Amino acid sequence: MNTITKPNEIRWVSTTDSAEFTQLSWALTHSSLVALDAEWKPTRSPTQRSSSFPTVSLLQIACRVDSVANSVVPTTEPLRSRVSVFLVDLLAIDLRSLFDPLREAFVSPDMLKLGFRFKQDLVYLSSTFCSQGCDPGFDRVEPFMDITSVYNHLQLKQLGRKPSKQSKSLAAICGEVLGASLSKELQCSDWSLRPLTEDQKIYAASDAHCLLEIFDVFQRNFLEEGDSSDSTTKLPSANVIIGLKEIFEKPDDCDHVCRTKFCQASDMVRSASLSEIRERNLATAGCVSQSISRNTFPLDVSLSKIIRKYGDKLLLKESDRKPRACKKKVKKQSPMSSTCKEIWSNDCIDWQGPPPWDLSIGGDGCPKFLCDVMVEGLAKHLRCVGIDAAVPYVKKPDPRQLIDQAHKEKRVLLTRDAKLLRHGYLIRNQVYRVNNLLKNEQLLEASQDIQLKISEDQLMSRCTKCNGRFIQKPLTTEEAVEAAKGFQVIPNCLFNRNLEFWQCTDCNQLYWEFSFRASKLYISIRNAIPQCNSEIHRRLQAANIARGKCVSSEVAICILSHIIQVEERLLLL
Repeated sequence: MNTITKPNEIRWVSTTDSAEFTQLSWALTHSSLVALDAEWKPTRSPTQRSSSFPTVSLLQIACRVDSVANSVVPTTEPLRSRVSVFLVDLLAIDLRSLFDPLREAFVSPDMLKLGFRFKQDLVYLSSTFCSQGCDPGFDRVEPFMDITSVYNHLQLKQLGRKPSKQSKSLAAICGEVLGASLSKELQCSDWSLRPLTEDQKIYAASDAHCLLEIFDVFQRNFLEEGDSSDSTTKLPSANVIIGLKEIFEKPDDCDHVCRTKFCQASDMVRSASLSEIRERNLATAGCVSQSISRNTFPLDVSLSKIIRKYGDKLLLKESDRKPRACKKKVKKQSPMSSTCKEIWSNDCIDWQGPPPWDLSIGGDGCPKFLCDVMVEGLAKHLRCVGIDAAVPYVKKPDPRQLIDQAHKEKRVLLTRDAKLLRHGYLIRNQVYRVNNLLKNEQLLEASQDIQLKISEDQLMSRCTKCNGRFIQKPLTTEEAVEAAKGFQVIPNCLFNRNLEFWQCTDCNQLYWEFSFRASKLYISIRNAIPQCNSEIHRRLQAANIARGKCVSSEVAICILSHIIQVEERLLLL
């Protein structure tokens, strides 16, 4: 599955006197569709969450500007595309100057707002602006559509199935609707630190931009459905002229009227009327100067119909503006349990070792890990370097199930969940908390702390899909084609090449050599890490780091980073 495409136009807005702020103000008044998202520093303590709301550090606004409006953009630097993503630094910008244009955009009838579970974001945004004297904050967003409801409508129309009671994550929705993966690695990073990294900016922009792409799929589906309904309602004759009097006198003639055309006309009239009413109200209130800059282009007909049929609104109650007190009762702990926790906290803050596979304690010398749902991506990276990395039996295991599996299979449990450390006394030296967020850094962290040894013959020796081993003898092209029947498609371009194929003994997934891709991987590795010397290059080339199997460049770079940073005496190249 491909990754989500990076937005073409990302603009950083940190001051009100910048060209980016002028473009943002103009885009907010000339966009028919806007996607909203917000980021803040995660709060770990329950008492902190119950005392006050987090301060929003970044507001992402993805604007789809009307095509007519984009041709007459009154800025010194026009927008390069119809879709622009603005990253608003709420820690640096004057919130009082941003409050009015943002509040007007939130309630503009000429703009559909999109969000993903945006109510919490709106509560935190309102609290952040109120703390800077922008009372009474934001209390509503309309018209509004949640991407969850958009996804449910798509499921009902395309597949004919009712929406699942279990809500899906944004990454899962992107995978199903767009066929692309949305990385959420940086979701819990510290968004209050400045400057933000380039990866954080791309992540934040992609989070808002993907909402527009998902809605585009929904809108195209809606238009196709409308076209099919149009074709079924036709006038019987072009010469038929029916007046209102005849329609009321002869109800049967109503069937001859093309209702779709009337709906389209009413939508256009409704859009124009809304703009006129709004401008009239603003003029009455003495805000003529603001009304001149507002969008005077009527909504697209299809967008207006979507709003009328599916549009919703977000309303904040007075109770939503107050942090909820923590109602969790403190349980009395027995002296035994408190003693166990003290022992664990004192002895196992850092990795102590030895791991269960250590030869000195009767192990087999083969590292084995169990990666919980928070570090599933790390499991694939470990498999790429030939390390046994399993995942839980069930999708949402409880701590006891994870501990039982790790103890039974003699694995070290890798997790980012601090709560699991409380159970560490049950399986000493078999729980390791991963501190880094990115998979590449997680692999380096675990390999250094647990002192993993990676040899040449281990690289790409495990199936990244199921953790199984490959067959000992490679398959020929004819054998691979026979083995892939009804299971996997082998590209035709591989048939004329003298390639070797490997097959997983557990899931039967096929892998093959691809010297061209391997050479490109090598070039990208060399460009990405200039500090590695020629000796490392020679060893990598000799070891055939990718072993011809189709792995991503970031995996190969991760392996090279590991080789460079871990002491050379630990490697058996």
